[in-house]
Amino acid sequence: MAGRVIGIDAGGTKLLAGVVDEELGVHHRTVRRWRGTDLAAVLDTMVEAVEEAKAADPDVEAVGFGIPALVSADGTSHFSTHLRLEGVAIRALLEERLDVRVLVDNDGNLAALAEQRAGAAKGLSDVVMLTLGTGIAGGLVLDGRLYRGSRRFGAELGHMVVNMNGPPCQGNCPNRGCLELYASGPGIGRAGAHAAARDPQSGIGQALTSGRVITGELVTDLAFEGDPVAQAALASVGKRLGVGLASIANIFNPEAIVIGGGAARAGEMLLEPARRVVAELALPPCRDGLRIVHAAFGEDAGMIGAGALALAGGDV
Repeated sequence: MAGRVIGIDAGGTKLLAGVVDEELGVHHRTVRRWRGTDLAAVLDTMVEAVEEAKAADPDVEAVGFGIPALVSADGTSHFSTHLRLEGVAIRALLEERLDVRVLVDNDGNLAALAEQRAGAAKGLSDVVMLTLGTGIAGGLVLDGRLYRGSRRFGAELGHMVVNMNGPPCQGNCPNRGCLELYASGPGIGRAGAHAAARDPQSGIGQALTSGRVITGELVTDLAFEGDPVAQAALASVGKRLGVGLASIANIFNPEAIVIGGGAARAGEMLLEPARRVVAELALPPCRDGLRIVHAAFGEDAGMIGAGALALAGGDV
């Protein structure tokens, strides 16, 4: 499929949309926050974002959607941890309202596709991606193609259990101690809040005392400003992330693991502790030569991957 398309990345708290060309360049970009998580509000926000992007480029030929859900081949969303999309024929509903071809896939799959096609893992055949945001999305490119599992519900890597006796996972997940609980944006916020309570004289401790909500974004901001307690909180999250990455290295033996998403903005403050844990815990043949790298496209990876899905007509 030639020309330009629209890529949509529907995350747990916001939606990114853009017009994407054949080289995976973005020509128009918009951000929208969800007005609600019920189906009507989600669909309305998606439609409005597409209409805004189409106004900038009326000749788009298709729309690709990456959503935080388990999606079957017919474009039906079967389960979502963060949005109310269980049992929803989302592709059909959107095609009816948008009058343009729609393709739908898991958001983590599409972020991985973008980074393998044109980003931090360009040219590699075996790539794993984790997108750290409200939750943790996972994506696998194995032997050069997206791997989705027998029923296309695979690669939910954020829900690997790293502590079977840990707290309940967030959202609709029935597990305890998932990686998502510890290394997502809310996980960073929780680590920061615990650190602040232990050290009320620190910068992050004073923020807590003053009544500020300790979010992952705030922890990262304070760490960049030099607060050692916030930096230590990020390091603890990075170690937890490393436990998950060591298992991923052992299971898939990828050439690279790409880390993206808004919560990965902390950069090396997260990844360096994670790499040290992988060096300690991963099996030597699996860790040797493994690259653990930052996503090239940042928060735009899912949107660009959704564009790549639409450009390829779903054949990825």
